[in-house]
Amino acid sequence: MTAFDVSERRIWEGRAESYARTFARLCAHTVPALLDAAAVGSGTRLLDVGCGSGSVTVAAVGRGAVVRAVDAERGMAEATRRAAPGVEVRIGTLPQLPYPDGEFDAAVANFVLNHVGRPLDALVELRRITRPGGRVAVTIWQMPGGAGRELVGRAAEAAGLVRPEWLATVDEEHNFPRTAPGLAALLTAAGLRDVRSESLAWEHRTDPEEWWAGPAAGVAAIGQLVNSRGPEGVAAAKREYDVLSKEFASEGGDLVLPHLALLAQGRV
Repeated sequence: MTAFDVSERRIWEGRAESYARTFARLCAHTVPALLDAAAVGSGTRLLDVGCGSGSVTVAAVGRGAVVRAVDAERGMAEATRRAAPGVEVRIGTLPQLPYPDGEFDAAVANFVLNHVGRPLDALVELRRITRPGGRVAVTIWQMPGGAGRELVGRAAEAAGLVRPEWLATVDEEHNFPRTAPGLAALLTAAGLRDVRSESLAWEHRTDPEEWWAGPAAGVAAIGQLVNSRGPEGVAAAKREYDVLSKEFASEGGDLVLPHLALLAQGRV
């Protein structure tokens, strides 16, 4: 494990329920396009890698696919089991998954490569467990990102909060440009063929308090930043957030938050 992998395990441990209540709905937006990219339909043997709260698994089951799922966090695995009864869900961590070579027709990972310290090795593993001719499809957050995704970070910065020292970043030797060409090059380097990569843009509508609840509960790296100075720091960031979020407020009071993600696919 890299230092980034260790910090990611620390970030996400025990936060499955908070994630499901907050950011899960945002991440579910890309699910239909992800499954289309992997050509998931009736009878497709699919592995949902980093299954989280189960949005990909549930949608794939709805298409008639034969789905299995895996996640590094036990709480996430349990959430997927509850969401999709009867689906086999295992605990497993990239880049070493508990499946034989060529076990699946397709493998998908929705916003998972953002959370691994060796993204290329992770993609090589997805290729390994997918049969020849099968498909691998992934999504990640685009950088620079949409203005909506940057909202909470701006509030934390305005409150004077500083990234915790233990919160690692991906080692330079393992990192890659979080752009459509950068992600495509990574899939190609992993040995995938007929690679395509594109940017996805959408507006996420959410209640302001719901959007704040995730970071306040420590969800994701941004949640660790918001909580880096304890309750006092959280309160200071919340005051800044209440001001800045007005930029995205709709007439009905919901926030309309622009987001950008990348979707890439390739054949084994």
